[in-house]
Amino acid sequence: MALIMNRREKYSVFVACVLILAVIVYQFGLSPFLEKKKLFDRQLASKKEVLKEVTLLKLEYEKILNTSENLKKIYSQRDEGFTLFAFLENLAVKAGVAGNIDYMKPSSFLDKVSKIELSIVEMKIKEIKLSQLMSYLYLVETSKNVVFVKRLAISRDGKNKGSISAVLHVETIKS
Repeated sequence: MALIMNRREKYSVFVACVLILAVIVYQFGLSPFLEKKKLFDRQLASKKEVLKEVTLLKLEYEKILNTSENLKKIYSQRDEGFTLFAFLENLAVKAGVAGNIDYMKPSSFLDKVSKIELSIVEMKIKEIKLSQLMSYLYLVETSKNVVFVKRLAISRDGKNKGSISAVLHVETIKS
C-alpha cells in the first residue's frame, strides 16, 4: 500500500522531517556541547580566581620566608648560651624590679605547624609602680634578642594603693 501524496504534502512531510532532525541534532548534539562549554567557562573563571589567590599566597609566603631569614640572622647574633630566663633576670635588675619578682616559670613549646621550639617564661612581679613595669616592658620589647611579651595581666595590689602586680608570659625562639 503506497501512499500517494501530492507535491504540497510531500513538501510538508519533508519540512517536518527536517524540523524533527534539527530538533534531534540540537537536543542531543548541540545543546550538551553548549552546556559543557558554559560549565568549562565557569570552571576556568573559578580556576583563574584560585590561581590569583595562590599567587598572592605565594608572595606572602616568600615575604614570610624573607622575614624568617632575617630573624634567623638576628637569632644567630645572640650571645652564646642565651637563655630567656637569665635574660629576663638581667633586665629586671636593670629596671629595678628584681626584688619584686614573685616567681619565674620557664618552659618550652614545640609549634607543630612551623616545627619551631619556643622558650617561654611566665613571671609574676609584685608591688611595683606602673612606671617600673613600663620601663621593664620597654627593655624586653626593644631588645636585640627578639623577645616578645605574649600576654600581660595587670592587677591592683591590695596592700599598697600605688602599686600593681603583673603576670607576664614572655617568649622567644629557642636558640
